[in-house]
Amino acid sequence: MNSTESTNQDTPNEKQRTHMNEPGYQEQSDVEIIELAKKNADFFGVLMERYETPLLRYIHRISSFDHDDAEDILQESFIKAYRNLNDFDHDSKFSSWMYRIVRNQTIDVARKRKIRVTVSIDEHDLSHILRATTDIEDETARKYDLARINIAVRSLPETYREALILRFLEEKSYEEIMDILHLPKGTVATLISRGKKLLHEHLRKEGIER
Repeated sequence: MNSTESTNQDTPNEKQRTHMNEPGYQEQSDVEIIELAKKNADFFGVLMERYETPLLRYIHRISSFDHDDAEDILQESFIKAYRNLNDFDHDSKFSSWMYRIVRNQTIDVARKRKIRVTVSIDEHDLSHILRATTDIEDETARKYDLARINIAVRSLPETYREALILRFLEEKSYEEIMDILHLPKGTVATLISRGKKLLHEHLRKEGIER
């Protein structure tokens, strides 16, 4: 990750994080590590190591930022999380809390740069979301060109598209999606159901799905 002076002061650097990767620490729960991190910032490095990869992947899935920008967004998100550890609600998952911070940071950066938030779904992700939401087989997807299907996914309104990404690519439960998007469970269920329906309708118009 890119390093800055303020970053080193707020979260553990690579050297500080190295000795935190011992089995004893890695086996502890997020909540246990959070309590340790409140007393010693080095312990926050365990959480950074634990969630760095999935969160970076999530940023790429919900935005068109390049790798360097995505890493900057993630680093700033970790800084915000560390500074606000005392505000973490232990009744929810730390992972959901981090996803929400990363999501909000991604949206904030996009707005400041006046960039439209879009999606970046590779062929593997696209095949996965198709299998989860439609009856389309991989052979059919290849026949009709994944690029065309990608356009169908991108055409979904942002709220529906994001709900589908969280549910079928990030594999989050309805409760986790509620925490990430700050929405009632009924609304989350509606977004996922309606998102699938809109995707079906678009694919039918393209003659890809019957």
